[in-house]
Amino acid sequence: MGQSEKIRGTDGRHCRVGSCPPARRQMARWRALQGGRRHVVGEFAGRRKMGGIMGARHSGAGIELRKGVRSETIRIVFQYQGKRCRESLRLAHTKTNIAYATRLYGEVVNSIAKNSFRYKDFFPNSKTVKAMQKPQPATPRKAPPRPTTVGQLLDDYLRIAERNLALSSYNNYQQVAQTHLYPKWKQMPAASVTARDLRTWIMSLTVKRKTIQLILTPMRNAMELGVTEDLLEANPFDSIKLSKLLPREQRTSTFRADPFDIDEIEAILLSCSREEDRNMLQFAFCTGMRPSEYIALQWKAVRKDRHYVAVEGAYVDGETKNTAKTPAGLRNIDLRLGALAALNGQLPYTAQDAGLVFVNPTTRQQWNGDKPIYKRWKEILETAEVRFRNPYQTRHSFASNLLMLGANPLYVASQLGHADTTLVMRTYGKWVHAGLEDDKRQRLLQLYRQSNEKRVDEFPRFD
Repeated sequence: MGQSEKIRGTDGRHCRVGSCPPARRQMARWRALQGGRRHVVGEFAGRRKMGGIMGARHSGAGIELRKGVRSETIRIVFQYQGKRCRESLRLAHTKTNIAYATRLYGEVVNSIAKNSFRYKDFFPNSKTVKAMQKPQPATPRKAPPRPTTVGQLLDDYLRIAERNLALSSYNNYQQVAQTHLYPKWKQMPAASVTARDLRTWIMSLTVKRKTIQLILTPMRNAMELGVTEDLLEANPFDSIKLSKLLPREQRTSTFRADPFDIDEIEAILLSCSREEDRNMLQFAFCTGMRPSEYIALQWKAVRKDRHYVAVEGAYVDGETKNTAKTPAGLRNIDLRLGALAALNGQLPYTAQDAGLVFVNPTTRQQWNGDKPIYKRWKEILETAEVRFRNPYQTRHSFASNLLMLGANPLYVASQLGHADTTLVMRTYGKWVHAGLEDDKRQRLLQLYRQSNEKRVDEFPRFD
């Protein structure tokens, strides 16, 4: 601060710094220090002149003029690497120095914009440069994320399937995953699975095509989920053609309808020790209902006065559904003499509750799926000394017996819940022209003649 500069004293009069009494000089310095704050752009415009009280003022963008007790500095302010930087130049507030600082500020800003700025080249004595040159503590390296495995994708897909699919479908996929997919693929990174890996694995499976398709479906969908979530670039299943991988014998289903003839049906019914078992199995033989359908049958669906029963749903995997396996599955089935007799025999056991027609005789509760039925069925066939076939063959027996009696294939398809005759002719075609020897026709008619008297002549007569 020059000797000619005036400072307002405590008495309000101006005096030169060098000529002020000590008390007045001390008070003037205190007042000057109170004004040492930084001012925003334009604060001093028209109010203060250079050489006034200590402090800071702007002189254009990025330039601050700072005045101390004994010196003046010009500060350059700029943004670098997301931080506000301030560098002071020990220069008096002359026009030449201010112009120099302005040019320097411009060079700094331009260098930063061109990514060529080097801090120490512009401000070699800056504390910031020294801080930047200090060795930085090593940042611990994070372990790279573990790659997504096939098992994780399967878990994600099965959670979605549980919400969106029928319970029976979800249970099938869950069982397939536990049996076939997790043991083989659970720990493998999904991105490393190739079409070659899949082909080798598929060709090692010894089951039939239908089972292979069931095994592959949840894994294919899981891998597709990985593509959707950008975890995989492509689904390796897209290049898999199952028909080109399986040998002929594996592509062809070994399923054959194996119905019971009238001798076997009568032996099975006579071997039932409980009347409720006999009623249920006779009803199954004479309606062609699936096990899941007749264990869900309600008395309200029995229309004796109109000579039919209505299939209104099914009980599958612990869940009663008001839907059927196929769109045509919700249907009306004409009552036949054997089915009507079974319903009449069941009246004393369950009709009073007006609920389910058939229940488990042991627990008096709804049959819990077809497994308990399968166990009881096996015992009855052993007693009857009839070659074992699964309970679903009662449905095939119904279809084949109607065709042997002369029923129209399209009518049989509608009673089974099929939309057309394709499956009927492929599965039961050989029984369309099969003959009935001895008294077998009459014995079949005792079970399969319609209860509606107006339709007793449904089948053609063969003399």
